[in-house]
Amino acid sequence: MTGLSGFADLVDGLSYAGGRNAKLKLIADWLTATPDPDRGWGLAALTGGLDLPGVKPALIRALIEERIDPLLFRLSYDYVGDLAETVSLLWEPSRPGADPGPAPGLATVVDELRHLSRSAAPAVLADLLDRLDAPSRYALLKLATGNLRVGAGARLARLGFAQAFGVSPEEVEELWHGIQPPYAELFAWAEGRGERPDLATRPLFRPFMLAHPLDDPEALDVAAFAAEWKWDGIRAMSVRVGGETRLYSRDGNDISGTFPEIAAAMQVDAVLDGELLVRSADGVASFNSLQQRLGRKIVSAAMQDRYPVFMRCYDLLFDGAEDMREQPLTARRARLAAIVAQLDERRFDLSPDLPATTLEDLAELRASPPDPAIEGLMLKRRDSPYVPGRRTGLWYKWKRSPLTADCVLMYAQRGHGKRSSFYSDFTFGAWESGPQREALLPVGKAYFGFTDAELKWLDQWVRSHTVNRFGPVREVEKTLVLEVAFDSIGPSTRHKSGLAMRFPRIARIRTDKPAAEADTVAGLKALVC
Repeated sequence: MTGLSGFADLVDGLSYAGGRNAKLKLIADWLTATPDPDRGWGLAALTGGLDLPGVKPALIRALIEERIDPLLFRLSYDYVGDLAETVSLLWEPSRPGADPGPAPGLATVVDELRHLSRSAAPAVLADLLDRLDAPSRYALLKLATGNLRVGAGARLARLGFAQAFGVSPEEVEELWHGIQPPYAELFAWAEGRGERPDLATRPLFRPFMLAHPLDDPEALDVAAFAAEWKWDGIRAMSVRVGGETRLYSRDGNDISGTFPEIAAAMQVDAVLDGELLVRSADGVASFNSLQQRLGRKIVSAAMQDRYPVFMRCYDLLFDGAEDMREQPLTARRARLAAIVAQLDERRFDLSPDLPATTLEDLAELRASPPDPAIEGLMLKRRDSPYVPGRRTGLWYKWKRSPLTADCVLMYAQRGHGKRSSFYSDFTFGAWESGPQREALLPVGKAYFGFTDAELKWLDQWVRSHTVNRFGPVREVEKTLVLEVAFDSIGPSTRHKSGLAMRFPRIARIRTDKPAAEADTVAGLKALVC
């Protein structure tokens, strides 16, 4: 089945597929069975490359509340936890029993929604929903809001593309960001109908090389590895080709506008791999400072001055037009040092090699880093090429043990997708300073770290200990202690506690510990970097 109905089948299948290989096969089969340009637009939706600004969740809620009792919708939405699923099941056509005619094709729908004005959006979207069955309505709403969440991220979708046509996943990753939806050039190349797109003159994203956790330090051949600090920042790639510069995040998003000072200071044609950090008076500021810059499309001069970002450079992928990735790390680092020396030192510097000849040397460095913004060590084979993804035996990360705190569960919210029937997003707090333990202040939110069995237990606990409801959120009795692991903690204006955790996850459910013995805000403030 092709068109929007075929895409609906794909979305439905991905939501319930049992494992990675099953999802890859579903994507590959759909791509080979679906014609252009439908498959290109579907692939754009799966990979987050489809922007349909005319349709917003508020519009969808307004439309459904015109068709059914608003209270029924709100109760159903509270139970289901997913807007698209709720609306797709509850939607009542304006002319029940009338022949809706043939379902529109995926490309037709996308074209209509891409050029939709805000004033025309309600009528157009309502007409489309009237003409579709429930699965297709679900796919349409997921497509329109850019919130698929069907258990298949952008990386998996691109792997599915590579599997469908028997091409290299690395080549797909490299070409991907230089071609716009619906990817006609990419499909032509993959099917042997066209040449490999020549994108050498464009500032393209290249897939990052990644590291495995160091699980067995004793097995490490220390002499074969170079050591660097692992900084708590944002991995980034700075690309300049033919005088044009782009800055990319690890997932390939263009973040040039978020960090314009870095893009402007990149005055040498090259491709650099590094970490974005905020400079402080005595070194590197905490991740919380960098977080103030994230997600902003426009960054004022005042914001740039308050949070001065620089790039600590790790590696060199291209020196001008010369591809350096097959050369050993030692050769790349030598050329990288020469390039960084030509750049503005306020915006670029070189990550230094650390002196270590024994495992004891490395362990001592890891245990006593000179800056609180350091998470641990990066260990890289000196002869390693730069290859996409994680390759066994080449790069390792040896992070410090996470921090932990005993916090009290305060609120729970329903999840999305497969978790839409479970309370799986948990807000927790610490006691306001003082001996009476009278008030809890939120310090973080976590939605992973627990097993499926623990999730079911937590869900039942929330349902049995609810004291108040706020839409999809439940306030619970302040009696359950959660041991929370986190990488760091810093100041925050978003929480009443004035604190926010970095990468919090639930490490243990402490049914054995009274809530009164949970940690205090004052105790957590002592951990602020």
